[in-house]
Amino acid sequence: MTNSNQFIGLIALLTVLIFSTTVSSQNKNKKPNVIIVITDDQGYGDLGHTGNTIIKTPTIDQFAKQGVSLTNYHVGTTCAPTRAGLMTGRNCNRNGVWHTIMGASMLNREEVTLADVFKNNGYKTGMFGKWHLGDNHPFSPNDRGFEEAFYHGGGGVGQTPDYWNNDYFDDTYLRNGTPEKVAGYCTDVWFQEATKFIESKKDSPFLCYLSLNAPHSPYNVPKEYYDLYKDESSLIESQKRFYGMITNIDDNFAKLLKKLDDLKIADNTIIIFTTDNGTSNGYKVDEKTGQVHGYNAGMKGTKSSEYDGGHRVPFIIRWPNGKLTSGKSLPELTAHVDMLPTLCSLAKIKFKSDKIMDGTDISGYLTGKSKLKERMLVTDTQRISWPEKGKNSCVMDGSWRLINGKELYDTKNDPGQTKNLAQNFPDRVTKMNAFYASWWDSVIKETKYSTIDLGVDEHEVITCHDARTIDYLPPWNQEMIREGNPMKPAPFFVNFVKSGSYKIKLGRWPEESGVALGAEINDERPATLNYESRGKGKAMKFKKAFVKIGDKETSVAVNNNFQTADLELTIEKGKTELLAWFEMENGELTNAFYINVEKK
Repeated sequence: MTNSNQFIGLIALLTVLIFSTTVSSQNKNKKPNVIIVITDDQGYGDLGHTGNTIIKTPTIDQFAKQGVSLTNYHVGTTCAPTRAGLMTGRNCNRNGVWHTIMGASMLNREEVTLADVFKNNGYKTGMFGKWHLGDNHPFSPNDRGFEEAFYHGGGGVGQTPDYWNNDYFDDTYLRNGTPEKVAGYCTDVWFQEATKFIESKKDSPFLCYLSLNAPHSPYNVPKEYYDLYKDESSLIESQKRFYGMITNIDDNFAKLLKKLDDLKIADNTIIIFTTDNGTSNGYKVDEKTGQVHGYNAGMKGTKSSEYDGGHRVPFIIRWPNGKLTSGKSLPELTAHVDMLPTLCSLAKIKFKSDKIMDGTDISGYLTGKSKLKERMLVTDTQRISWPEKGKNSCVMDGSWRLINGKELYDTKNDPGQTKNLAQNFPDRVTKMNAFYASWWDSVIKETKYSTIDLGVDEHEVITCHDARTIDYLPPWNQEMIREGNPMKPAPFFVNFVKSGSYKIKLGRWPEESGVALGAEINDERPATLNYESRGKGKAMKFKKAFVKIGDKETSVAVNNNFQTADLELTIEKGKTELLAWFEMENGELTNAFYINVEKK
């Protein structure tokens, strides 16, 4: 080789090295991508690495060895309250989401979400799966900071606001608010859609919120996943499907991790795996025999319980560029409300809320740079029309738990919460109760119902799922709609954004069903090993339809052969109450299950 060729070769080599170093430096300096995977109704004990010897979750178990686990991490005790806290850093009783239905699962419009913050700081934002923070304006994911969203309605597939007859397989979901039918099992679809988003945004920092409806009921699962557990005699039948749903999640999680590797963005992607509350079906005790089915990591309580089994859940975070790769477990008290300030800190996003925050930045604790300050946190189970002080409450201080203001447990030495130590530590009880009282006073000042905007789109639907009932549950899922039991009329808080002419259309069935008001539906389906049954749709016969907006009431005679009873009204702009109900042929009154609002 001549000296000239050697010189050219050296220059080429140096160019490659400089380019590689520059790219590497750019990748390290680039803001991290963020992926949050949160499952529905999967408890701390529903994973292999937390001690469950039956369930098959090899990918998540291995992921725990690659990241950092928070082993004293707590959430709300049910679905929507956890999501509201995660999105805002604020307890659910502050932000309008203390229930999963009854007009109390819509995130107050004034709240700033994780997606808002990241979008405003240059991130591409997408959410996929379960939203459960409101189906109407201004609560939809697209209203709350997500540029792209593909999701089901309500709090689960097959609930009242969801597209009619969705059953986890080949369903119709909403893409940015527009119905779109897709092929495949729901969990597979959510992961596929999230993967498409990630591929398209790989060159920009992105926030991907992958919020699954599985393994929430109904426990429908592809048969090959049921078959993994069909011969497991220690499980009841529904648990075999429940476990199958979780293994399906694990398989999809493996595909997601591989995609990050293939795209060469894994090192600079913060990926979180967590769940929204304690197990709903992973732990059962036979009341007659005392036989235990499943596993709950030795904890007391399951979903909706104020004991640890209701709100202590798995949390794993991995970020190679941020040195979150050690496989270590951190035992200090942390919670879902910490995620907004923590992720902002990790992404070097400046965020200062003008509201009271229940969460705090734990990034230093995760990275080992600092210790957590002592603090107390509260979680509770309200699930009523208006929050009540002390109801199903848990005050947390490190490993200490004060339950309902009376029972005191040290979960470090008594994870099953079997030994009430209140009499042994009266000063601690007094201190924790004082904290709760002060905390509650600050919370209840902020508590309020959310108001649905109407007149934003030409056609909008509100459902009885979100009616403001007081002492009874509305038909919140489609099986209850099929049963056809009359529902006591209940109001909606609404805000008509424009004055003008509106057509209010009252329905017994959703518009997409194509079924007449007084008709029955005969598409019932028996249960199979991997699939829950679907009941017959009972006929209801109506005589008259009523709409009351503010103090103005209007009525119309009903033709049961029509799909809706229609009333045309002139409505003034502004906030008001809307009531919509039927008088049945037998004289009973019932709320309209579906209310279509059209701006003329």
